[in-house]
Amino acid sequence: MPPRSKLVSAPPHAVQAAIEQLGAHLRIARVRRNLSLADMAGKLGVDRHVIADAERGKVTTSIAVYAGLLWALHLLEQLEPVADPALDEVGLTLQMSEARTRAYPRRTMDNDF
Repeated sequence: MPPRSKLVSAPPHAVQAAIEQLGAHLRIARVRRNLSLADMAGKLGVDRHVIADAERGKVTTSIAVYAGLLWALHLLEQLEPVADPALDEVGLTLQMSEARTRAYPRRTMDNDF
């Protein structure tokens, strides 16, 4: 069995808090729609314990489960602005910076075989 990632065994507090908050919000949305854990699990094709883990903010729960829950609750569009590169002000500033260097050096191909 491979060793556990430090991110999973001891995530930064901000990461853990964000996942727990997301899980709590998903639970509220599910309850407001009068759906049981079994209903949601059946809709996503997973065990009800997986849904419960996501709602508790368990960091080992797959991102696919969280995205699936958002989809099933018709909230998936709320995930999209998070990943929009046009809203990444820091990244855009760094991209325009004169001191920017490539993350990986560009490899050149030669004709020597």
